[in-house]
Parts: sequence; structure tokens; C-alpha cells
Amino acid sequence: MSAQIYTGGCLCGAVKYTLGGTDKTIHGITACHCEQCRRWSGHHWASLIGPISEFSITKGEDNVQWFQSSNKAKRGFCKTCGSTLFWHGFGYRSLKDQIDVSAGSLDDSRNRVITRHIFCKNKGAYYQIKDGVPVFDRFPGS
Repeated sequence: MSAQIYTGGCLCGAVKYTLGGTDKTIHGITACHCEQCRRWSGHHWASLIGPISEFSITKGEDNVQWFQSSNKAKRGFCKTCGSTLFWHGFGYRSLKDQIDVSAGSLDDSRNRVITRHIFCKNKGAYYQIKDGVPVFDRFPGS
């Protein structure tokens, strides 16, 4: 297992973060097409998933605003520029120990690709998914 460390931040630079892990704990990029993610991100939400124990906000923690979007999840964004940054499913047993960071906010995403599309039954009618990556109507295993 090789150690991995990802860094990223918001558009204005007020917020920076680090996410670490291994090949087993850092997952590929997931594209979520649910209505909440589409409204929040402006299209679909693409995120890199890793262990919350290996996540830290290294700059501007006071500039992160958390919005509780349901009774099971919250979303973090920069209060200054509005960049969508984080999703945490604290109310889901299988997801509470992980954090999703915006793929678009990563400083370097060259070694990562979308590995699955989820909640595709809720995707916008204005686009099609044709990249050959696995497609799920819900979250896999739910």
C-alpha cells in the first residue's frame, strides 16, 4: 500500500486542506447526480473520497461554512468565494468515517479519474452519461 496525500483549496485561496490515506482508503472520484448535489454544484458533484481521520483544514477553518443539507449530511463551502469543497455523510453508518472533497478543488488530480456515477436516476435531463464508467441509480449497496 502506498501512502497518498492530496491538497486542495477554494477559488480565492482562503481555505486549504489536506487529505491523506492509502490505496485502500482513498477511493476514486465519484460523480453524484442527485438533485441536492446538482443544485449545490451547478451540475453533478465530483468528489474524491477518503478517511475523515486523515483530513484536515490547513488554512482558513474559520472561513469554512457548513450547511446541513439533510438530517444525515452536511456540505462545506468557502464563505468568501462560495467554492463548494466538502460533503460529509455523518448520519450514514457506512459513510460517517469518510469525507468527500471536491475533485475540482484538488491541487493535482492527474492520477484520479471518475470511477462511478451514483444517483443517476436523478440526473439532469440536459446531459447523458457516456464515459463507460459504472452507473448506479442509487448509492451502491443501499
